Amino acid sequence: MLRPCVLLLLAPLLVASPASAGDPARPDGSTPPEADAAARFWPQWRGPLATGVAPFGDPPVSWSETENVRFKIALPGKGHSSPIVWGERIFLTTAVPVGDPLPPRYAEVPGAHDNLPITHRYELVVFAVSRRDGTILWQRTVRRLLPHEMGHFTASLASASPVTDGDGLYVSFGSGGIYALDLDGEIRWHKDLGRMHTKHAHGEGSSPALYEGTLIVNWDHEGDSFLVAFDAASGEERWRVPRPEPTSWATPIVVEVEGKPQVIVSGTERVRGYDLASGAVIWACGGMSGNVVASPVAADGMVFAGSSYEKQAMLAIRLAGARGELTGGEHVAWSRRKGTPYVPSPLLYDGSLYFLRHYQGILTRVEAASGVERGGPYRLPGIRSVYASPVAAAGRIYVTDRQGTTLVLSHEDEPRVLALNRLDDHVNASAAIAGRDLYLRGERFLYCLTDATARD
Repeated sequence: MLRPCVLLLLAPLLVASPASAGDPARPDGSTPPEADAAARFWPQWRGPLATGVAPFGDPPVSWSETENVRFKIALPGKGHSSPIVWGERIFLTTAVPVGDPLPPRYAEVPGAHDNLPITHRYELVVFAVSRRDGTILWQRTVRRLLPHEMGHFTASLASASPVTDGDGLYVSFGSGGIYALDLDGEIRWHKDLGRMHTKHAHGEGSSPALYEGTLIVNWDHEGDSFLVAFDAASGEERWRVPRPEPTSWATPIVVEVEGKPQVIVSGTERVRGYDLASGAVIWACGGMSGNVVASPVAADGMVFAGSSYEKQAMLAIRLAGARGELTGGEHVAWSRRKGTPYVPSPLLYDGSLYFLRHYQGILTRVEAASGVERGGPYRLPGIRSVYASPVAAAGRIYVTDRQGTTLVLSHEDEPRVLALNRLDDHVNASAAIAGRDLYLRGERFLYCLTDATARD
């Protein structure tokens, strides 16, 4: 087992896992309906449930550069967006420097620090990769531009993850535009929302959300912030509402509450719930820190939002009947002021909420309904700074740090270390899981990791 705040050696590889998921087809070979297919793939940032969980996934426990690697391919340019998966394809974004080098310059923003210089023009690229062998199936440049700011030295111009419904592919490059493509890479429509000016010029990264034909984009920055919804098929703007918020990087989620979908966005001033049909604010709850990066997660009638910048904060909000100002009221089921996440988003798995302290290798697990801590906090052996959000499948938790090391833990009352896996790449993007495959996008490579003994 993993003891609180104690560094341990690896435990034996003992795993209790469900039957392997395999490819997303029914036993009779027929294709499942779209909703079922979405649950078996990884169609968006944080997976099919937007919680970090692959409900039908059964990825490998252990791997290395030579073990359980189906393929490893070099990636063009630089991007920290997570891969998404639909059918036999993986979709990614990247930003590729082009042309002759330019005299280096930095974004002229008060308080800017630790930033990359602007030295090139860039092509913003969307591409698809075969799940079978890693072949790049198509590559589409959607825009060429000179960035107005490059972001933090750990950032990229392609940090927002795509989203798909199995028909369209939707991509946000922020200041570089919003794009809808078909799954063969043809552009259907695009929107230019202007320039985003982020806090300290540290870059852009909020991913779009998609729900039953509505695409939602959050635009929190140091200018006029807003939340906007588009018709996914046509690109027509359905509504746009102002947000009294400075820069945040959190991705919106959509949650059905009492039969109606709400868009929930975590920000500095408030976590808010918006009516998906109109954009009207339904409820708001204060108590977060500034500079919100981690995205909220939701299940079983509750939403959980965490942050850790000037202060540590986490809120658990009951959604049924929530209206108006909720701060300090009965709809706040619980809150905490220690050990909360900054960059990695929480993981909500089987009634448990897992989260890392700031972006360190210290893991807390609480009962989602009550906030009661289950042992811990746990100091994760071999794990250092973490930007990638943890993921889960088949009774296992996967935590990947920026040095390319992934710790695999059992999802038990007393978590056990199952494996510590290292790759020769740096990883900022969160993992994606589909069937028996786990995809890790590094600074240089895309890895498809699969148990070699279970391959078709």
